[in-house]
Amino acid sequence: MITTVDADFLALPLEKTSDAAISTATGAGASHVDVRIERTRTGLLSLRDAKPETQSDETNFGIGVRVIVNGAWGFASSPDVSLETAQKLAMTAVAMAKTSKPLSTDEVSLVPEPVYAKKSWVSAYEIDPFSVTDADKKDRLASLSSKLLAAKGVNHTSAHTMYVKEQKHYADSAGTSTTQQRVRVQTQIEAISIGDHGFESMRTLAQPAGYGWEWMGNSIWNWDAEIDQLPTLLAEKVVAPSVEPGRYDLLIHPSNLWLTIHESIGHATELDRAIGYEANYAGTSFATPDKLGTLKYGSELMNVTGDRSTEHGLSTVGWDDEGVAAQRWDIVKDGVLVGYQLDRRIAAVVNKERSNGCAYADSPAHVPIQRMPNVSLQANPTGPTLEKLIESVEDGIYILGDKSWSIDMQRYNFQFTGQQFHRIKNGKLVGQLKDVAYQATTTDFWGSMKAVGGPSTYVLGGAFNCGKAQPGQVAAVSHGCPAAVFDKVNVLNTVAEASK
Repeated sequence: MITTVDADFLALPLEKTSDAAISTATGAGASHVDVRIERTRTGLLSLRDAKPETQSDETNFGIGVRVIVNGAWGFASSPDVSLETAQKLAMTAVAMAKTSKPLSTDEVSLVPEPVYAKKSWVSAYEIDPFSVTDADKKDRLASLSSKLLAAKGVNHTSAHTMYVKEQKHYADSAGTSTTQQRVRVQTQIEAISIGDHGFESMRTLAQPAGYGWEWMGNSIWNWDAEIDQLPTLLAEKVVAPSVEPGRYDLLIHPSNLWLTIHESIGHATELDRAIGYEANYAGTSFATPDKLGTLKYGSELMNVTGDRSTEHGLSTVGWDDEGVAAQRWDIVKDGVLVGYQLDRRIAAVVNKERSNGCAYADSPAHVPIQRMPNVSLQANPTGPTLEKLIESVEDGIYILGDKSWSIDMQRYNFQFTGQQFHRIKNGKLVGQLKDVAYQATTTDFWGSMKAVGGPSTYVLGGAFNCGKAQPGQVAAVSHGCPAAVFDKVNVLNTVAEASK
């Protein structure tokens, strides 16, 4: 396990540079100053039919200085990380705050947070993906792709992997100084069938995760076993009947349910959206603060937490981008809305005593904003296995894997599809369906949840590309959940709907 931040990043004059910005800005009248020195390296490798298609390796490096002067924000950034630049940025940020003050409609303030002096944190991983040769990465993806191509009925394959190392030094005028390093990997491999039937595909269910290149072995996720199964699943899908629209019990696997959580709970419980402060990309939210403690979000089986501390979570940190320590808290408890996601500014707006650590900026050139933590549906500690959940369904559909989705600007009316749809009759899987989409309102859907799987069904899913804000920012976030059964959900036939 890697436990220390890379020596070459620590060798940079991090403390001296941030101290220079802080002292300059406070001397010019800032009541609060925070500085982020960041280096994020992103690798991407794509193969088509087991042959390299695209490859990139990019590094984003720089410094961002944010200030509050007379209750107004100021911010400046640069790719040049030096003492002189830090001082210039501090003065620019102060000047921007003074310029924007007449246009400000309210006073900016931040709730307090304890000081964390000269602290360090590293995410849980074993193999730095950038220490693995390009040839070895290509060989691993090519080997998996070639196994698919050798199977009957597979005409083409695509394989994509992205790997990120994010290093960040944060310091503020209160005395906090932290240095962190996070690594994450995302890989997807798809089998494609083209013929008289048209076009069909089947993709791996492996989720992005806060691991290093060890994720691409078989000890954590059994890639070879899943690749062996894909051709059979694809062949079944090709000849599967189109779904008959109607209401079905749905058994939803975590590889699909994570996205429903993200869109209908994760975005809906961002407090800046709920109070109307933020509306870019995903709109506002039906889950407004006047409903806190009373809104019946779902059935009594529904318990959802937010956290920035789950091991291997994509949103897991030691401290957020405002120096707030990682925490865990309830968002939905026994089906009732009880909490939100907060940064220090929004917490002050709604008179909360403390942020729960949800500030993040995706580069030194962007200001930190309130971003999603790991938002997860908790398993039933004594809940059933996947096999028992299947047996409990008399007339339904078992859904695995994510695909397309749609949701309104209040995070309320939605529609989701998936990768695999298995018909369940009398507690048994009896073959695949296709052209399936499920549709509901957020509260009706979660209110229909009638069985929650046990810990053995729990999977940590998520995405690298959650978008928010203007200018747009992207953040990685995890959503853990068990398999769960939902009662009589409306199912559409996507082909029939498209032809209307």
